[in-house]
Amino acid sequence: MSTALQSKTSTPAKGGDSRSAPPGRQTPSAGSGARRRTRTGWLFASPALLVVTVVTVFPVVFSLALSFAEVRLDYGGLRLGSPTFAHYEALLSNPEWYHALAFTLGFTIVSVLLELVLGTLAALVLERLGAARGWLIALLLLPWALINVVAAQLWSYLFNGTYGAVSWLCEQVLGTQPDILGRPVPAMAAMVVVDVWKTTPFVAIVVLAGLMLISAEVYEAAEIDGAGPWTTFWRVTLPQLKPIVAIAVLFRILQAFGIFDLPFVLTQGGPGTATQSVAMLGYRILFQDLDFGGGAAVAVSTAAIVMACCLLFLRVLRAQTDEEVRG
Repeated sequence: MSTALQSKTSTPAKGGDSRSAPPGRQTPSAGSGARRRTRTGWLFASPALLVVTVVTVFPVVFSLALSFAEVRLDYGGLRLGSPTFAHYEALLSNPEWYHALAFTLGFTIVSVLLELVLGTLAALVLERLGAARGWLIALLLLPWALINVVAAQLWSYLFNGTYGAVSWLCEQVLGTQPDILGRPVPAMAAMVVVDVWKTTPFVAIVVLAGLMLISAEVYEAAEIDGAGPWTTFWRVTLPQLKPIVAIAVLFRILQAFGIFDLPFVLTQGGPGTATQSVAMLGYRILFQDLDFGGGAAVAVSTAAIVMACCLLFLRVLRAQTDEEVRG
């Protein structure tokens, strides 16, 4: 057997070259083939990269340029002047921006937490269902499939103080007819309710997909070890779900922080500016006040805050994962 192995290893390679390339180093022909495949890949990907550059990178760069320049609007169009920090100075001295930022942050934290808890509970129930699971998933997806503006308009009818069903129900329970959308705190709560109603199915479907990927052997091992339902969920299910829950939370943070259509349809940012989000403030400055530099500063600052929140969340999640691995 050793003789056959020696004869096999000493047989010259095809083409008469008996030398073999050192481990980790490509032969000249393999290297040229890899470069050719790389060039072909870039060639096929170039149209998509061009489209991404035009529709994504250019607006970001243009918004940055607008936020750091004096902007003039005349009959010739939009003109950029000398660099300036005036838009950011005006933004940081504007109390409306702080109020809109606080409302957006509060709305994002409360709604995402509620959606995460309710979506996880719904996913745990769906996992244990048999033939009815498909029908329930279809029903759950109905709110998610509705267009945001349509869903907000439907809920505005329900919250209406004169003929709304929710207002009538509150009157039957509390004895007085509340003005849900006309007062700051009830209007904020109504906005969270609508967002949770609409987006919890998305979180439930994502978490359900994660639950389906957990091996049954893991649960059998936990049962043999004598773990109860709560211990199994806390020590087995939840750690396995962390990566997919992180993806769901990131998606929801990005969506919730850019909320615009819900307060725009339900309350127009009112009463006063109680439910005015950062996106609505940017829209008003940009398209109603025609302050392009100020609107761009709102957009850039919002994007920076969202990126910082997402990076902080990922850093905390990674630290917890590393700690669990070391433990």
